[in-house]
Formats: sequence, structure tokens, C-alpha cells
Amino acid sequence: MAPRLFWIGLGNMGRGMSANIVEKANLDQPLLIYNRTKQRCIELSEKLPPGKTEIVESVAEGVSKADIIFNILSNDAVVEASIAEILKNDVKGKLIVECSTIHPDTTEKIAQQVEDAGAQFVAAPVFGAPAMADAGQLVGVLAGPKASVDRARPYFKGVTSKAEINMSDEPYRKALTLKLIGNTFILNMVEQIAEGHVLAEKSGLGTHYLHEWIEGMFPGPYAAYSTRMLTGDYYKRDYPLFTVDLARKDAGHAMRLAKEAGVKLRNVETGDAHLAELRAHVGEKGDIAGIYGAVRMENGLPYENE
Repeated sequence: MAPRLFWIGLGNMGRGMSANIVEKANLDQPLLIYNRTKQRCIELSEKLPPGKTEIVESVAEGVSKADIIFNILSNDAVVEASIAEILKNDVKGKLIVECSTIHPDTTEKIAQQVEDAGAQFVAAPVFGAPAMADAGQLVGVLAGPKASVDRARPYFKGVTSKAEINMSDEPYRKALTLKLIGNTFILNMVEQIAEGHVLAEKSGLGTHYLHEWIEGMFPGPYAAYSTRMLTGDYYKRDYPLFTVDLARKDAGHAMRLAKEAGVKLRNVETGDAHLAELRAHVGEKGDIAGIYGAVRMENGLPYENE
């Protein structure tokens, strides 16, 4: 019999990942799902074949029925609270797979709590945008004891992910260190595209020529973010894909890591400053792509490009 799985967290990433587990993993029982806002569970269940998910009313109910528990939430405090709720129950022999982007110190702290309770733990953050989560094209990073990682691997490459970085028998914190450094690349990419388009506009070159060059030289995420900026998606969408608060949380964690290592992250500092301006201008609904609007305002242009 295949392990029973319990999924906690149906945000932008969790919805796609859990749906791919239902569709592609070797499950012989419905996937248990829980979200603080129950409506998200209902909506996900309605999109999937009948009988493939089971909405639970509490974390305790899900933990009691599951062998493997996946957790993917927004920030360190919420993750710590979720782990505390999980550990109120008997978890001996169970595996907790933590996919949230949190500080490495937080990861080590909760891993110790899980192990002290007699359960196994895997740190498993993922790289990719929500569309990649929907398509099962993420990149998973799995760290922890090999036996624990081996229990988690069947739900990554070929299911939720196109690839995995296997850190078996490495400290849990290494997975989150890689995740945070990797996310600085995303922030720096968005910052560079934003600055480039503002310069292209103000110099008279025209943003369409720069966009064509980006599409030719850097297809994929660069071209996607360029499109989001030029079409105005960065301010038109109802719900952000990568919220300004989460982007700032990741940047803050990365800068803290850098400070502890005696490294300066000047590019990240610039990007974070523009995120702060974005937050002040549009509030929590801001998306990381809105850095473009912040750079526009900094250079005498309106926030909205249309």
C-alpha cells in the first residue's frame, strides 16, 4: 500500500504541486488537503477528479491519517506555527516534508523539533513560478538523512518537478541556503529588466526593441518578466504571483546570510529598496514585477506604463 499523503498550504505554489501529486503520484488513497481558508480546498477538489482528494477540518485530523505530511506556507512564523500544530499529535514514524522558503536557522530549529518527536524531516524548497508549479516543472532541493530524502523523492522529479537537486545526508540548512541565493538571482533579474526598459524608453530606443532582444537572448523567465512588465500585468492582476512581502522576506533572509558570511549583496540591496518603494505605493497587493513601476517613478515616469 502506498503511503497516505497530507498536504498543508494551497497558495500559488501549493495548489499546483498538490494537483500534480494527485494526477501523477502513485496514490491509492485520496490526498488529504488542508488550508486555513477552506474555500481553496473546495476549489481544488472541484478541479480534480471526484474521490481524489479529502478535505480535512483540522491539522490534527490530517496528521492522524497520514504517513507523509507536506507543508508549504508563506513565512517563518507561519511555518513554525504549523509545525507546532502538527507536533501536538503523535507523529512517530511519519515524514514531514517542508517546502516553504524560510531562513536556514528556522529550518534547523523545526527539524530538531520534528526529530525530537520521533518523526523524520526533509527540507525541500522548490524553485519556479506558479505556472511551473501547475505544469509540474519545478526544481526541488532535498536535504536531510538519505533514508528520509528517499521517502520524499517519489513526489518530486516527474511529479511536481522537472528536476531535483539531491542533498542527501547534507545539513537541512544547505537546501534553504541554496534557495535563498537562487532567489537573489530572480530579484536581480527583475531589477535589471526593469532598469533596462526604463532606460530604453527614456533614451528613445523603445521598449519593444529591448524586449525582442530579451526574447532572442534570454527566452524563458527573462522574457516572461519582460512581457509582464510591458503588458502592464505587474499592476493589472487581481492577485500577485510573487508578493512584494514574500520577495522582501527572501531578500532579507539572503542579506542576513550574507552579513553573517562577511559578504555584501549590493544588487539585492538595490532590488530590496525598490521593493520597499513598491510596498509603500501599492501595499501588500504589489508583485515583484512591480519593481518596474518603482524604477519608473524613480526616473520621472508614472508607475503604470499604460
